[in-house]
Amino acid sequence: MQRSTILGILTALALLVGAKADAAVLAKAPHYRPFVAELTGETIVLPDADRQAIRSVIERQLQAILRDDGTAAFSYATPNIQGIFQSPENFMAMVKNGYQPVYRPQAVTFRDIIDVHGAPAQRVLVVGPDGVPVIAVYPMQRMPDGSWLINGCYLLAYPRDEA
Repeated sequence: MQRSTILGILTALALLVGAKADAAVLAKAPHYRPFVAELTGETIVLPDADRQAIRSVIERQLQAILRDDGTAAFSYATPNIQGIFQSPENFMAMVKNGYQPVYRPQAVTFRDIIDVHGAPAQRVLVVGPDGVPVIAVYPMQRMPDGSWLINGCYLLAYPRDEA
């Protein structure tokens, strides 16, 4: 594996497991990009209710982002992610500056749910404002009340051989 790939994955994992980061720096850093070279996992089977709940949370966050409703979008993130970004404003700045395909998608298509480090992660095909497709991988976390929240988002280059 290339060193840049390893660094990208380690950075993404650091955010996933709760490493504190200065959200203002992340949101403004021109070198910060949420892309990782690869993030693979086996497709997993979840009960329909969980699959629907996961999709609904992601759809509601995407709708909030499209409305520039930072408070609503932030509410769908896990406490861990909220702790990293500290405020809806920091969260939205990060999305706007680093996640253009998610911030202003032309199209969104839900794919399978995969296992990423023991947690379910929803794969979503997103066509960005520039017309370039990417795969957004949303690791999910079940909360003590049984609900699901988003525990990160990784953008992967779209494999051209996928139909």
